[in-house]
Amino acid sequence: QVQLVESGGGLVQAGGSLRLSCAASGRSFSNYGMGWFRQAPGKEREFVSSISRYGSSTYYSDSVKGRFTISRENAKNTVYLQMNSLKPEDTAVYYCAGTAINAAVRADQYNYWGQGTQVTVSS
Repeated sequence: QVQLVESGGGLVQAGGSLRLSCAASGRSFSNYGMGWFRQAPGKEREFVSSISRYGSSTYYSDSVKGRFTISRENAKNTVYLQMNSLKPEDTAVYYCAGTAINAAVRADQYNYWGQGTQVTVSS
Protein backbone atom coordinates (compact mmCIF):
# COMPACT_ATOMS: atom_id res chain seq x y z
CA GLN A 1 0.00 0.00 0.00
CA VAL A 2 1.05 3.57 -0.69
CA GLN A 3 -0.44 6.59 1.02
CA LEU A 4 -0.23 9.90 -0.80
CA VAL A 5 -0.68 13.39 0.62
CA GLU A 6 -0.68 16.48 -1.60
CA SER A 7 0.18 20.01 -0.52
CA GLY A 8 0.98 23.37 -2.04
CA GLY A 9 -2.34 24.32 -3.58
CA GLY A 10 -3.86 27.76 -3.15
CA LEU A 11 -5.09 30.91 -4.81
CA VAL A 12 -2.87 32.63 -7.36
CA GLN A 13 -3.32 35.29 -10.02
CA ALA A 14 -3.11 34.44 -13.68
CA GLY A 15 0.52 34.33 -14.78
CA GLY A 16 1.68 33.24 -11.35
CA SER A 17 3.29 30.03 -10.15
CA LEU A 18 2.64 27.28 -7.64
CA ARG A 19 4.55 24.18 -6.66
CA LEU A 20 2.59 21.13 -5.63
CA SER A 21 4.16 18.40 -3.56
CA CYS A 22 3.03 14.85 -2.98
CA ALA A 23 4.52 12.94 -0.08
CA ALA A 24 4.31 9.16 -0.19
CA SER A 25 4.47 6.70 2.65
CA GLY A 26 4.33 2.96 2.66
CA ARG A 27 6.18 0.63 0.36
CA SER A 28 9.23 1.59 -1.70
CA PHE A 29 8.48 4.82 -3.51
CA SER A 30 10.87 4.10 -6.35
CA ASN A 31 8.77 1.09 -7.33
CA TYR A 32 6.03 3.38 -8.58
CA GLY A 33 5.42 5.57 -11.53
CA MET A 34 3.76 8.76 -10.36
CA GLY A 35 1.27 11.09 -11.96
CA TRP A 36 -0.74 14.23 -11.47
CA PHE A 37 -4.36 14.56 -12.53
CA ARG A 38 -6.87 17.35 -12.09
CA GLN A 39 -10.61 17.72 -11.95
CA ALA A 40 -12.51 20.95 -12.45
CA PRO A 41 -16.14 21.36 -11.33
CA GLY A 42 -18.50 19.59 -13.68
CA LYS A 43 -15.68 18.01 -15.64
CA GLU A 44 -14.04 14.60 -15.73
CA ARG A 45 -10.69 13.97 -14.13
CA GLU A 46 -7.94 14.61 -16.66
CA PHE A 47 -4.30 13.65 -16.98
CA VAL A 48 -1.78 16.41 -16.33
CA SER A 49 1.65 14.81 -16.11
CA SER A 50 3.49 11.63 -15.16
CA ILE A 51 7.01 10.54 -14.37
CA SER A 52 8.72 7.17 -14.48
CA ARG A 53 10.13 5.41 -11.42
CA TYR A 54 13.55 7.04 -11.54
CA GLY A 55 12.53 10.20 -13.38
CA SER A 56 14.08 9.34 -16.73
CA SER A 57 10.78 9.77 -18.59
CA THR A 58 8.15 12.46 -18.21
CA TYR A 59 4.85 13.05 -19.97
CA TYR A 60 2.56 16.06 -20.17
CA SER A 61 -0.86 16.88 -21.50
CA ASP A 62 -0.85 19.33 -24.37
CA SER A 63 -2.65 21.88 -22.21
CA VAL A 64 0.23 22.16 -19.71
CA LYS A 65 3.27 21.32 -21.84
CA GLY A 66 5.88 24.04 -21.59
CA ARG A 67 4.32 25.51 -18.43
CA PHE A 68 4.37 22.65 -15.90
CA THR A 69 7.30 20.50 -14.83
CA ILE A 70 7.07 17.21 -12.96
CA SER A 71 9.96 15.91 -10.90
CA ARG A 72 10.62 13.48 -8.07
CA GLU A 73 13.04 12.92 -5.23
CA ASN A 74 13.01 9.24 -4.37
CA ALA A 75 15.19 9.82 -1.31
CA LYS A 76 12.40 12.04 0.05
CA ASN A 77 9.51 9.92 -1.23
CA THR A 78 8.15 13.02 -2.91
CA VAL A 79 6.92 14.03 -6.35
CA TYR A 80 6.49 17.65 -7.38
CA LEU A 81 4.55 19.61 -9.96
CA GLN A 82 5.96 23.04 -10.70
CA MET A 83 3.25 25.11 -12.37
CA ASN A 84 4.22 28.34 -14.11
CA SER A 85 2.27 30.81 -16.24
CA LEU A 86 -0.94 29.67 -14.63
CA LYS A 87 -4.22 30.35 -16.38
CA PRO A 88 -7.78 30.50 -15.01
CA GLU A 89 -8.52 27.27 -16.89
CA ASP A 90 -5.93 25.52 -14.69
CA THR A 91 -8.33 25.92 -11.76
CA ALA A 92 -9.12 22.46 -10.42
CA VAL A 93 -8.50 19.98 -7.65
CA TYR A 94 -5.13 18.40 -8.33
CA TYR A 95 -4.56 14.77 -7.43
CA CYS A 96 -1.35 12.83 -7.03
CA ALA A 97 -1.45 9.18 -8.04
CA GLY A 98 0.82 6.14 -8.03
CA THR A 99 1.01 3.15 -10.33
CA ALA A 100 2.97 -0.08 -10.60
CA ILE A 101 3.35 0.75 -14.30
CA ASN A 102 6.58 2.64 -14.97
CA ALA A 103 4.81 5.54 -16.65
CA ALA A 104 1.11 5.85 -17.27
CA VAL A 105 -1.22 8.51 -18.64
CA ARG A 106 -4.67 7.07 -17.92
CA ALA A 107 -6.43 7.36 -14.59
CA ASP A 108 -7.48 3.71 -14.70
CA GLN A 109 -3.82 2.71 -14.72
CA TYR A 110 -3.28 4.18 -11.26
CA ASN A 111 -3.91 2.26 -8.05
CA TYR A 112 -3.20 4.85 -5.39
CA TRP A 113 -4.61 8.35 -5.05
CA GLY A 114 -4.20 11.29 -2.72
CA GLN A 115 -7.05 13.36 -1.38
CA GLY A 116 -6.39 16.29 -3.69
CA THR A 117 -5.36 19.91 -3.29
CA GLN A 118 -7.30 22.88 -4.64
CA VAL A 119 -5.64 25.23 -7.13
CA THR A 120 -7.54 28.39 -8.00
CA VAL A 121 -6.24 30.84 -10.61
CA SER A 122 -7.92 34.23 -10.70
CA SER A 123 -8.06 36.36 -13.83
